[in-house]
Amino acid sequence: MSETTSPNEEHKPLLNGRRAIPPNYSNDEENEVPEMEAFGLIPRGFNPRDYLRVVDIYMFKEPQEINKQDHHTDKYYNPKLIVRRGQAFQIQIDFNRPYQPQSDKFWLEFLMGRYPQQNKGTYIPIPVGGALKPGQWGAKVIHRENNSIRLSIMSSATCIIGKFRLYVAVLTPYGILRTRRNSATDTYILFNPWCQLDAVYLDDEKEREEYVLNDVGVVFHGNVEDVKSRSWSYGQFEENVLDACLFLMDKAELELSGRGNPIKICRVASAVINSRDDDGVIAGSWNNSYDYGVAPSAWTGSVDILLEYYSSKQPVRYGQCWVFAGVFNTFLRCLGIPARLITNYSSAHDNNANLRMDFFLDDEGKVDTRLTKDSVWNYHCWNEAWMTRPDLPVGFGGWQVVDGTPQETSDGMYRCGPASVQAIKHGHVCFQFDAPFVYAEVNSDIFYTRMEKNGTQVVENIDTARIGQLIVTKEVGGDGMMDITEEYKFREGSDEERLALETAVMYGVKKQSIQDTSYQPQTDVDMDFQAQKAVLGNDFKVTITFRNKSRNSYTATTYFSGNIVFYTGVPKSEFKKHSFSAKLEPSSSSSFDVVIKSSEYMRDLLEQASFHFFVTARINETGKILAVQKAVMLEIPTLRIKTKGELVAGKEISVIVEFTNPLKQTLENVTLRLEGPGMLRTIKKQFGRIPMNSTLTWEVKFTPMRAGLRKLIASLNSDALRHVYGELNVQIQKP
Repeated sequence: MSETTSPNEEHKPLLNGRRAIPPNYSNDEENEVPEMEAFGLIPRGFNPRDYLRVVDIYMFKEPQEINKQDHHTDKYYNPKLIVRRGQAFQIQIDFNRPYQPQSDKFWLEFLMGRYPQQNKGTYIPIPVGGALKPGQWGAKVIHRENNSIRLSIMSSATCIIGKFRLYVAVLTPYGILRTRRNSATDTYILFNPWCQLDAVYLDDEKEREEYVLNDVGVVFHGNVEDVKSRSWSYGQFEENVLDACLFLMDKAELELSGRGNPIKICRVASAVINSRDDDGVIAGSWNNSYDYGVAPSAWTGSVDILLEYYSSKQPVRYGQCWVFAGVFNTFLRCLGIPARLITNYSSAHDNNANLRMDFFLDDEGKVDTRLTKDSVWNYHCWNEAWMTRPDLPVGFGGWQVVDGTPQETSDGMYRCGPASVQAIKHGHVCFQFDAPFVYAEVNSDIFYTRMEKNGTQVVENIDTARIGQLIVTKEVGGDGMMDITEEYKFREGSDEERLALETAVMYGVKKQSIQDTSYQPQTDVDMDFQAQKAVLGNDFKVTITFRNKSRNSYTATTYFSGNIVFYTGVPKSEFKKHSFSAKLEPSSSSSFDVVIKSSEYMRDLLEQASFHFFVTARINETGKILAVQKAVMLEIPTLRIKTKGELVAGKEISVIVEFTNPLKQTLENVTLRLEGPGMLRTIKKQFGRIPMNSTLTWEVKFTPMRAGLRKLIASLNSDALRHVYGELNVQIQKP
């Protein structure tokens, strides 16, 4: 016999005989809570009004009031109470008569989700008692006046993160009387880096201000020889962003009972930040074509992306690594997990995780793009989140790598981390999650291998120093760069580095030994090259220098190859080929210049104006091959931002954005974006075209509501020119 359901009947999740209630992973869904829960038959004369009754609940939820001030949540643009776990907060209850502790009995109830259960931490009854115990649920009366009482409530330092519904329950002889459902008393509980009992406790106040409360950050990009930076608006306090971040955990189907654990939250978030396999927040695109979406370089911050996803429930197009990392940072800081955005320069994308990047050379010593599958990213951005790791041995807590950029699958999904930075440094890659992948990103060696006609491989050169040679983040309290390379690896060539590598190999990182292939390095001739600083649209030169340390004369047949590449190191096209014979005198240096004309590269240039130069040289007398490669970035012009008039909170101000087109062509389909975190939500304006050498001016008027130091961030995007940014610090005065 089959059951039929009417089409308008609510779709209920199926119970599969394995669990008594359906899974509980929506913070938004609610259950019906009875206002009168009778113990049995109620006598005819019973009148609820005869008993203690709640008239009103006051939550002290304004930004300037005690709760948000004490809990460092006063910056959130959210009218509800937001507190951090493991720390006391206050509410006031007004009754219909004075409260009498001897005869009146009442308690508080915090509920989350559709199926609240006490053993899952989604139903929390709090009796009113004596002293509060640190980090444990409890409530005590701290003030009584007329019909009102003020309560101090302590939350557990391990409680679930999210939005709770609050009820006050009063005991009567015939049943329990509860307050009505009132969304104004909803309470958000977040992680608490200020609480020593919390898994995310951070003991440095300046670091807490930076890694939890700072809503603007810096993304470092470019390449290791030419570090560039741009601001990014995290906007974790902006309106609706907190709800959007809680929705991400619903979307990832993380059980409510698991949401007190930062390890679980980071793991599921690293999957849901990207859209591969779960329709997550951002769709990645690395092919320079961004139809029906926004070019990754045009975003100025996370807020637009998160809010668009929250309303449409569809992946937002498009992102690349710094966009995934920027949005992930917003998510972590918003929930109270200390987080920072990291850039790894010369990041290895090692497709078979063997700590070896293979660049294959043909007979003449030129790179064979057909066989070369590994790529070196100019830079790659990921995040670090701060937490204890009770699942690992002592010493592996602290900063953990998490990465939302979809690169490789982990446990069947595109995600990465949390992986202990300390474990990566010491080679303990057996500890979950995904440590071998991150270890390879910062520690691989580059092998230049020549394929003989009979199929044998001859290793011509090994570069052990290029990968992961600079790992950086924004400094605490400023916009400068902080070098954290030594947190990931020991000094190149040191005993500790060798020991860490041996440990990683012991724990299963594949490392092909050099003995597998024949390798005799060329030791008496060095080769290097330098590129002149160049501005987009101009000619520049590259200088190749040989140093002959021997007493012999040599001739070197040299091949120079210039490629336009994506910042991931994947080539789009070879735009320059040049070969020459170099005569190398004994014990001397010789330099050779190659001129790169703008007409050679402008037609195919990609958005980050990034080149990859390969130089290979065969020493004719010995048959040995030298190989060196380098990424070069052109200088991209910037936007100029200035303000007009007084900068006072509550008064209209005028901001002017200017840009002069430096190219020898007209820019088409130009879009400008301007954002001021905590001051101005993103606005954008489209301009049809900007002729060569002409200047575009855009004036924006708005009224900042809060005083303080703020930042304006602007970006320009067009068909021929991207990655154009400008920023300005502005001090808004009090009226």
